[in-house]
Amino acid sequence: MAALHKPTQPVKEVEYPESDGQPMAETDVHRRAMIELLDRLERRYRDRDDVYVAGNNLMYYVEGNPYKSLSPDVYVVFGVPKGNRRVYKVWEEGQPPAVTFEMTSRSTRGEDRGAKMDKCARVGVREYWLFDPELDYLKPALQGYRLRSGRYQPIEAEADGGLLSEVLGVILRLEGPRLVLHDSETGEPVLTAAEAAEAGRSSERRRAEAAEAARLRAEAEHRAEREAAEAEVARLRAEIERLRGSETHSAP
Repeated sequence: MAALHKPTQPVKEVEYPESDGQPMAETDVHRRAMIELLDRLERRYRDRDDVYVAGNNLMYYVEGNPYKSLSPDVYVVFGVPKGNRRVYKVWEEGQPPAVTFEMTSRSTRGEDRGAKMDKCARVGVREYWLFDPELDYLKPALQGYRLRSGRYQPIEAEADGGLLSEVLGVILRLEGPRLVLHDSETGEPVLTAAEAAEAGRSSERRRAEAAEAARLRAEAEHRAEREAAEAEVARLRAEIERLRGSETHSAP
């Protein structure tokens, strides 16, 4: 008698939640800092289709285990298509984030410098950055770490106090409470969309002002030339009149 085979049970699909129930940011200051940094990085890579810039969405790094997740405040992945994602699955994308940023605070510092940092090292995040936008507890308020042999080593400050991100090719600096980025080769700032728009308007104003100044100079030069010509005509007329008068007096 043939053995009976039990029907194969359907494999239950693993669900990967899109939210961990945590707020996007602790305070308005942290939220603005996160959005501004996202803005700068998105503009920096706006012309590249193989760079994904995101923040505060869930990143899963172990297939089949929805408990193995991270939610970096800001992160950048190279070598994957640009586009919107509900969650980021490392095994599907084939690349972990190259860089992550945490807008840290007194209430998150334990996780940011502990469990989350350890997870990023295990996943293979090459640079890990901490920024305290309220300048509250982290001294200095901006700190960077580079992965070396599976462990994070502090990034030493440059001579001017900036910190070099080798992965992003930028120098990170604090200007008061604001985090700013400059291209490490050109020194040009990495602007937000609003800053770029204002820079465009300022450039247009400067061009308009330069054009107006050139027009006024041309008018002034033309006027000076006309006045000089009129003065010369007047001088010649006076000379002619003088010569005529001289001829009249000398006639027999």
